[in-house]
Amino acid sequence: MNYKKIGKLKIFILSSALLLVAFSCHQSVAVVNGGLDQEISDLNLKIQNQKQQLESLRARQQQYQVQIEAKRRDRVSLSNQLSILEDKLAQAQLDIDGVNLEIDKTNLEIKKIEVDSDNLDEQIETQKQHIANLLRTMYKQDQASTLEILLLNNSLTEFLNQAKYLQDTNKEIGRSVEDLKRAKDQLEQNKISLDQKNSELLSLKKQLQDKKDNLAYEQDNKNNLLLETKSSEQQFQALLQQAKKEQQQTEAEIASAEQLIRQKMSEKDRERLNHGNNTIIWPVPSQYIVTKFHDPDYPYRKIIGEHSGLDIRAKQGTTIVAAADGYVAKVKFDGTKNYAYIMIIHGNGLATVYGHVSAVYVIADQYVTQGQPIGRTGATPGTIGAGPFTTGPHLHFEVRLNGLPVDPEVYLP
Repeated sequence: MNYKKIGKLKIFILSSALLLVAFSCHQSVAVVNGGLDQEISDLNLKIQNQKQQLESLRARQQQYQVQIEAKRRDRVSLSNQLSILEDKLAQAQLDIDGVNLEIDKTNLEIKKIEVDSDNLDEQIETQKQHIANLLRTMYKQDQASTLEILLLNNSLTEFLNQAKYLQDTNKEIGRSVEDLKRAKDQLEQNKISLDQKNSELLSLKKQLQDKKDNLAYEQDNKNNLLLETKSSEQQFQALLQQAKKEQQQTEAEIASAEQLIRQKMSEKDRERLNHGNNTIIWPVPSQYIVTKFHDPDYPYRKIIGEHSGLDIRAKQGTTIVAAADGYVAKVKFDGTKNYAYIMIIHGNGLATVYGHVSAVYVIADQYVTQGQPIGRTGATPGTIGAGPFTTGPHLHFEVRLNGLPVDPEVYLP
């Protein structure tokens, strides 16, 4: 019996098996990658298309903003204000369209991550199987040891060729292990990205609801303006002048009330005030600001003056809470349609004002704690406490420092 031939045959079979394992693994990975890569490519094209649509939409929004700013520089009139509201309604609809596009884009990005993760799962399983097959095949080396290979070869060159092949196979295993590690690391990164995208999606859905609410608010704003003015320019101008007079009167009352109550406070009252909770919280659950402090977009700043606080969107009758501990300095509420408000003074020279209230739960000189209900919101035209000129249901909220209005957003969490 020719043992050398048999031995070489064993080594040939071993070498062929190792080659076959490596080849079949690479073929499997190529087939898997081919289909999934095409799907990822298609998703990338769709995502790019969504981005282009978003850019086009933002350009249209900017055009409306330019139109609104130009109209605000004109004389304040009913027709001009209605035109501004029409542009704002168009902007609000574009906002909704934009968020819907963002949601679609995010869903596509989530799908892309999921497809990529499926791809990686396939690669990981294939690499595991590949490594296992290589190890199983190499294990058969026990039947053909290095010494046996040396004895069965006719020359040192043949032996070195066989040894090199085994060395190359070990390198192949090493590369496969590295590929496996990289795939697992990428899969972990995909899981993190997926969590982030899902969080973005939840945030976008909330934004969408806010934008829809804002569209409804702007529509109500337009309807209320038409209702209050009865489509009369003369009535519109009369309401503006009445609102200006009322604001001046309210400003004087608030300044006087704060000065008076601080003067008559006892040392004990002052100590209680300064040791109370003077951090400012949101007075209503909503944190959606319709008009900011000194907002350049405030439509009536030419006649009434700068906006002295925040208009926070809130449904009619929403509970208002005290923004901080303090004493009620002023309550103006007579149960009629006249402008109604509550003023509370706090420590550190701070005070807060809550305007357009439709109900009041506190009285002057009463001590209140942060979060305590003090009344309910209003501002729907023609309702209790709304005043003569209002744009729709909201809370007008002011923060004052040493008697002067300051930006509430600086103090709010």
